Amino acid sequence: MAGAAAEERRLATVVAGWQGRPVLVVGDAMLDEWRFAESERLCREAPAPVLTLRRRISAAGGAANTAVNVAALGGRAALVAPVGADVAGDELHDCLDRAGVWDRTVGHPGRPTPVKRRMLAGNQILLREDSGDPEDPLDDDGVARLLTALHCATEELRAVAAGQPPTLVVCDYGLGALPSAVRAWLVANRDRYATVALDAHDLADWRGLNPTVVTPSFAEATRLLARAAAGFNGGHRSAARGATAGHLHLDHLADPADGPSELVVGAAPGGAGEREPGSPHPTSGAPAAEHGGGVAGPTGEPTPGEERVALTGDGLSVTGTGVTVNAAAGAGVDRAVLAESRLDELREHTGADVVAVTLDTEGAVVGGADGEPRRSHSTPVPASHAVGAGDAYLAAMTLALAAEASLPTAAQLAQLAATITVSDTGTCVCRREDLLDALGSGPEEAGRPTQVGAEELTAIVAEHRRAGRSIVFTNGCFDVLHPGHVRYLTQARALGDLLVVAVNSDGSVRRLKGPDRPVNPVEDRAALLAALECVDHVVVFEEDSPAKLIEAVRPDVYVKGGDYPPEMVPEAPLVRQLGGQVRTLGYVPDRSTSAIIDRIRSHPVVPPVNEGRPA
Repeated sequence: MAGAAAEERRLATVVAGWQGRPVLVVGDAMLDEWRFAESERLCREAPAPVLTLRRRISAAGGAANTAVNVAALGGRAALVAPVGADVAGDELHDCLDRAGVWDRTVGHPGRPTPVKRRMLAGNQILLREDSGDPEDPLDDDGVARLLTALHCATEELRAVAAGQPPTLVVCDYGLGALPSAVRAWLVANRDRYATVALDAHDLADWRGLNPTVVTPSFAEATRLLARAAAGFNGGHRSAARGATAGHLHLDHLADPADGPSELVVGAAPGGAGEREPGSPHPTSGAPAAEHGGGVAGPTGEPTPGEERVALTGDGLSVTGTGVTVNAAAGAGVDRAVLAESRLDELREHTGADVVAVTLDTEGAVVGGADGEPRRSHSTPVPASHAVGAGDAYLAAMTLALAAEASLPTAAQLAQLAATITVSDTGTCVCRREDLLDALGSGPEEAGRPTQVGAEELTAIVAEHRRAGRSIVFTNGCFDVLHPGHVRYLTQARALGDLLVVAVNSDGSVRRLKGPDRPVNPVEDRAALLAALECVDHVVVFEEDSPAKLIEAVRPDVYVKGGDYPPEMVPEAPLVRQLGGQVRTLGYVPDRSTSAIIDRIRSHPVVPPVNEGRPA
């Protein structure tokens, strides 16, 4: 037990060490929409259920969800991606703001934001509707603006990291956000990033990037090996046949994110995986000519019966065609064993230091330069629970490697992050608090009171600073808490590892705002702030200025709300004198305490109607 506790503390130390790590995420961003309905009858027009919509949830998807997971785990995430100027794009921006992700997306009015809408009844997905036209290429102006956003976001993250190179995560899901010019820029500027993680449906498109880690699914890894065996670009048909004997070329479905084991069988470049004319058909035993008019199969587009196939239990054969993935591997080998046997080849073809082949419900197989494969396991869950679990895995793996954790530790934390997110229906996000709870470190953190006195706060801040954590400080009256406050505080929390909120006492508010304020006493105002997830500690001060607290806390970042420049903040000279920086964050328009109070006062109180009865 003592050894297990020590191991958990060691892992928790790694999680603490990646706090505030600057991470740039670039790739295909989308919106996930979940519609929860109830059904009690069938419609008369068709044998289909009649659905009554009860609840709707929107969440960041794709590269956007990877950025959300980085921020939720404690990293400092910035997202660069093309986003449409549409309703879905607006919702995606809101998702990023709520998560504390630095939204550096580039608007493209003529290109819709990809959306995946899922309709559920009883937590069972009944259908999914995909909208948007992601195959529309970015025009030259769009590519130029995307490259500018990449450069600026990189420099912005480097600045907050005191000149240290940031981490890069590339999420290429084939939706058109990363055309060849963008890929070429990232390859040419590889040295601007310390750690590079790559999650791509077609890894062959990223030759030359030499990432730190790649995280292909089993299907994506198989496809890369098949293309590598065929020389990537095909070649002479007869010459390729001998070189690729025993290998099957596997193409992705239209949406490769669906069903990690579902594949489309097509003709391999250079004829890889073809059967010789006259050879027995693998499922019926009849000559191939009887199933294809003498033409070796599979060729061209798959037949309707072959269009969707799945790996069989032994992990080697493909139903519908029966062609083996690796004829020399032998019988009874599962996907994990097959992936382990090809890790060195995958590292060679991708140029990556680490390859993590994800096996959905079966965990993952990870290999590094030492040639020692490592296996992790997961608990099988319904498919509706696992949407986005790979994003959590990628985010934790990247942060751990960026924090210079060993490969076994990074693999362990990545699998744990993916596993603890799949407890419910929806897009998976792993929070730092949940990860620490799973490691047994959560209660210690939770034991610290959120509402503290000035002396207690000074001791707490000193302890965090010894651990290398950065302190963010802000202050205000927070008389009537509203969405503008929540967004502002969430953004402030993303600027460091610990957010301290100083609240004006009732007497201080009266001196600043007038005799009719505050509306709510300081006890209520502090309690509401303490209940926010983004707030770590709340302290009340009696003075009109928080200067005394600023001197005691010595914040790394001092944040104020407003549209004025930092030079106009009265506390700015003191903060800079103490070695901190000053940031101003704009409020949400039409969301202010004064406006809310004015609206309440402008509506007269109407007595209840007596429904015609005598008074």
